[in-house]
Amino acid sequence: MKLESVINKIIQHKKQPNLRYQLKEKVEEFTNRLFYTLFDIDTPVEENLKKLEVDFDALVNLACWEVKKPCKKIWENYVEKLPEILKKLNIDAEATVECDPASLSIEEVYMAYPGFYAIAIYRLAHELYNDGFPLVPRLMTEYAHRQTGVDINPGAIIGHAFHIDHGTGIVIGETAIIKNHVKIYQGVTLGGLYVAKSLQKTKRHPTIEDNVTIYANATILGGNTTIGKNSIIGGNAWVTETVPENSTVYHTPEIKIKTLPNV
Repeated sequence: MKLESVINKIIQHKKQPNLRYQLKEKVEEFTNRLFYTLFDIDTPVEENLKKLEVDFDALVNLACWEVKKPCKKIWENYVEKLPEILKKLNIDAEATVECDPASLSIEEVYMAYPGFYAIAIYRLAHELYNDGFPLVPRLMTEYAHRQTGVDINPGAIIGHAFHIDHGTGIVIGETAIIKNHVKIYQGVTLGGLYVAKSLQKTKRHPTIEDNVTIYANATILGGNTTIGKNSIIGGNAWVTETVPENSTVYHTPEIKIKTLPNV
């Protein structure tokens, strides 16, 4: 096959007119600049907010495909929310220091804890998601997912003082609701009972009430499933029904130990 024929066939099958991967790269640059602006003491806030506005205009040009939709106005609303987002994230960091005996300082939480980073990018993405600019926040949380192993959909609703310990393998679905002072360990899934496109606009993921702790590798599924406040979900538990408040749910494994006879 001649090269010209190969080129023509590739062009023929490139069917998505809005698929520009530079959008993904620019979202990552925007996310990094935004994170540093809020947290790094040596990053000038005023100067960087101006740069972020320019970055955001570039994202709008790449990702706002509906001509009549006023995407550029989103930045004005979004930038006003940044102080409140930062306030919430400081509370999350303080919750981690209080929860984790391994944390030596709050600076360690901000710089070294993947769970905190994933929460930070989620909170920054969530407000854009609420403003009706869905692709950019999805790319933001996927960027955090790639770096931390924590997959939080930007549509999830998460309350104050949220703590993720270790973090790797956590999945939090789009319609999950997590209230205040919740602690989640590695491998936890807050997911749907089953997947069907017809469920797109329904609540598919569970609700976690205040002061709940969910230990490693627990799976909680279903939009009608609620974990009552002050409850503990043990490691490896599989939950598809509502749990009353002040409950403890645990999985009891069957362990068999086989020893070889003395030779």
